[in-house]
Amino acid sequence: MARSLALFAIGIVFGSGAGFVVAAANGVTFDGHDHGDPAHHSPSHAEAAAHDHSTAINLPAGADAPGLEIVLTPDPMAGWNLHVMPQNFRFSPLNASKTDVDGEGHAHVYVNGEKLARLYGNWMHIDHLPQGEVEVSVSLNANSHSPLMVDNIPVSAAVTLQVD
Repeated sequence: MARSLALFAIGIVFGSGAGFVVAAANGVTFDGHDHGDPAHHSPSHAEAAAHDHSTAINLPAGADAPGLEIVLTPDPMAGWNLHVMPQNFRFSPLNASKTDVDGEGHAHVYVNGEKLARLYGNWMHIDHLPQGEVEVSVSLNANSHSPLMVDNIPVSAAVTLQVD
């Protein structure tokens, strides 16, 4: 009986592992969304709006339009501290990848044009920056990950610095 249970447990472990490998190889992520299935990105699919990373949300200019400022300072111990200061925008980590709500979302942080992280608050520590001239930029994004724009201009900010 003990041998049967041991073989059953081994089968469960290896069978589950094989299932995860097959799913990952076919574009299925563990959030339940199949990024490899074009139907999940068609305009008629409800989740497409919440996962369309390419369609910008363009807002009119005005007093209520979102804006962004950033400051990057050396950390006294090591690395850099990034202070992100949005205007007319609030970070909403609980609604990431969900339906867009005006004035909320998250930020994307880039170093030399390469995405470093998704940001859900005003501060971030960056452990290391490459040597030479470095650009750190931040963009505001809606809950659906769509970039925010105001009058066709991305809501983003950048600082360039020389790292020794």
